[in-house]
Amino acid sequence: MTKAGYSARLRLPVRQIMLIAPAVLFLVAFFVLPLIDNGLRSFVAPETGAFSLARYGQLLTDGFYIRSIVETIMLSAVVTLVCLLVGYPVAFYLVRYGGRWSGLIIFLLIAPLLTSIIMRTYGWEVLFARRGLVNTWLVQDLGLLERPLRMLDTPEIAVIGLVHVLVPFMVLSIASVLQGIDQRLEESAALLGASRFRTFLEVTLPLSLDGIGTGAILVFMVANGSFVTLVLLGGGLQTLPLLIYQQFNTTRDFAMASAMSTVLLAIALVCLFLQLRLVRRRGA
Repeated sequence: MTKAGYSARLRLPVRQIMLIAPAVLFLVAFFVLPLIDNGLRSFVAPETGAFSLARYGQLLTDGFYIRSIVETIMLSAVVTLVCLLVGYPVAFYLVRYGGRWSGLIIFLLIAPLLTSIIMRTYGWEVLFARRGLVNTWLVQDLGLLERPLRMLDTPEIAVIGLVHVLVPFMVLSIASVLQGIDQRLEESAALLGASRFRTFLEVTLPLSLDGIGTGAILVFMVANGSFVTLVLLGGGLQTLPLLIYQQFNTTRDFAMASAMSTVLLAIALVCLFLQLRLVRRRGA
């Protein structure tokens, strides 16, 4: 190899490093270092400054905190399940029958993501308040009820608010996989005598499991860290994000808030690990 060619090979990695350096520095400064500082703070005893696992012991043994962790996971799981039940039919219709309406359907799906979270949440309050549109319709217009229902500040409305914004992740994940399924497989099953329902159960559904898994992980992770929607619509839910907010702003116990954040991050990392395993399995 000539000296010029060798120099060109050396210059190429340097050029690539220079191109990615700004993004790497940005991630290190505003993501990695804050996470490290947050993790270290949770292991330091404020009284002595010594290494301590007391906060993690409290989080994993105290009944109140255990219930909060379980409630966080259960809420995320329920939101994920509802998003799957709502999103799969939408994704199936979008891929199989959307046609020229597919662009409009996708726009309607992502429209909640383009709207302020405060506006979305207050929109649900306008609908379900004691003097909101739904209660006015049921009490005054139809006369089905004598007095308004209490629909706000309940876990159910919190789930509805989260599903409203997270279902697009499920729909788009499933739709991307459904588009790659060869419809000749479904036609072959029909020619062999399988009904539409059996074809769906034994052909379409198994082939779309990768999209379901990816969408479920995305929805679960985002729901796991949701905060604003639960503050405005939560109905007494005590999840980890709400407790972290209280520790930072009410009790001012930053070390305990850091420990809770680390536990929440660990749950997210487990989801990322599952997603990585899913991707590797799909690639295999």
